Amino acid sequence: MTDQERTEDFAQLLARLKETYGVNESEIARRIGVAPATVNSWTNRTRGGKRGVRPGSIHALAEAFPKFTAEEISRAAGRETPGPLSPDAESRILELYRGLTAEQQRAKEVEMRALNEMNKTGQ
Repeated sequence: MTDQERTEDFAQLLARLKETYGVNESEIARRIGVAPATVNSWTNRTRGGKRGVRPGSIHALAEAFPKFTAEEISRAAGRETPGPLSPDAESRILELYRGLTAEQQRAKEVEMRALNEMNKTGQ
């Protein structure tokens, strides 16, 4: 990790993104489906508050501007990203899941959906 990546905040990352892609705030907003005022407030550090930039916006930025990874954008926004799931980890999780009763499986599914929703909405 470079010093820039370690200390770069979201507004600085957006400035770098605009320079890298030659786009303005309105174009960023159009590409990720948010209002131009939202991007402007990120740039001026006036939006995000306690919850920060929504995970959906982070992923949309990474998809629209692939030179910037979701991990890099998340780090600048002060967010954590979902961890990778290796085939070995997936196999272990499925084996554990298969050892649960039907009722326990339903409970774990509800719990996992709630956690995923929290990650998507940032709440």
